[in-house]
Amino acid sequence: MTRSGPTPVCIIVENLPVPLDGRVWREAGALRDAGYLVSVICPKGKRSFTASHEILDGIHIYRHRGWEASSALGYILEYTSALAAEFYLALKVFARTRFRILQGCNPPDTIFLIGLFFKLFGVQFIFDHHDLSPELFETKFGRKKRLLFALSRLAEQFSFRAANVSIATNESFKEVAITRGKIPRDRVFVVRNCPDLTKFRRGPGRPKIKLGKPLLVAYVGFMGIQDGLFLLLESIEHIVIHEHRQDTHFVLIGGGTMLPDLQAVVARKNFAPFVTFTGQVSHEEVAVYLSSADVGVAPDPKTPMNDNSTMIKIFEYMAFGLPVVLFDLKEGRRTAGPSALYAVPNDPIDFARQIARLLDSRELRKQLGEYGRKRIEDQLNWAVEKDVLLHAYNTALQSNRAS
Repeated sequence: MTRSGPTPVCIIVENLPVPLDGRVWREAGALRDAGYLVSVICPKGKRSFTASHEILDGIHIYRHRGWEASSALGYILEYTSALAAEFYLALKVFARTRFRILQGCNPPDTIFLIGLFFKLFGVQFIFDHHDLSPELFETKFGRKKRLLFALSRLAEQFSFRAANVSIATNESFKEVAITRGKIPRDRVFVVRNCPDLTKFRRGPGRPKIKLGKPLLVAYVGFMGIQDGLFLLLESIEHIVIHEHRQDTHFVLIGGGTMLPDLQAVVARKNFAPFVTFTGQVSHEEVAVYLSSADVGVAPDPKTPMNDNSTMIKIFEYMAFGLPVVLFDLKEGRRTAGPSALYAVPNDPIDFARQIARLLDSRELRKQLGEYGRKRIEDQLNWAVEKDVLLHAYNTALQSNRAS
């Protein structure tokens, strides 16, 4: 029996609610615009995006309850309960749409179990590889919990083996899919986390965000143990306390498990008047903060995971014409190129020096910011990347017809 009308597809993401997860929301929108019937399964937000089901811009969104774990046992419980909720909602969506493609976004690498079940009904599984989960686990917990680390490696292997097509966020991830995952090169597609230039561009800003200071340094992103926020606070402390710099405010945009600890450090070390924590905010509010900023920072330390990962915030800073300071990481340098200053890996004092170089030179800020914006306009934007996404989906559909 053939089905007429739009091809139904389903995306499962556990890391963030949709539409807050910008990558997944862009993917869903691109698929909708290409004529697919799109459903998304994701967790509920804490303060917003709490509806169990809603339709936004023609996309059906199904949400389940979740929480942020901070221990190895907590992650096991979190992932197990989320997997059960995702499976239930996938059954619900399949009963309504009979989707032909299921896209699973990691972390964690457990959604392949749902993909394997729906393969019994001829559904193709696309593994959207957002993070190197074994390396992420090692960064958070080390290798002391060897059994759990081994399980994370095994889950990654099964995810690749279950996938008809794999989507990578950069060339390093593509090589992982080919070498560790044994996926044929022609079934791995690089879809970068590039911004949509129709939405990400510098606006008028809001001067009061600077709290009376002439300069503003911005961080935007999740605040987990792997994201280098404690290193950033050491850099801020050096700039404010040791270098006695009084002309700059720092805004840290986003939420995460480490936020209370970060706030406690700032209060204890007495530089709270120079730092604002916004918590989780909407994309519209992020745009206002970045439009008001002078410098964007990415303090992700050099680890096996971070060295091979592309940070979304770097794309966003570049899209807003901001010069960037980051540690010298392989994929970070590939992304930012000459639009950034690079600090010695994991050295917060050198990171502070690079921030100060930009704060001291309006001309350098302008030069790096303009280069970054042009790089986004010419190469690293969603108009280019969405065509690769659609090619990946077409490959999966062709695989379905051939099987």
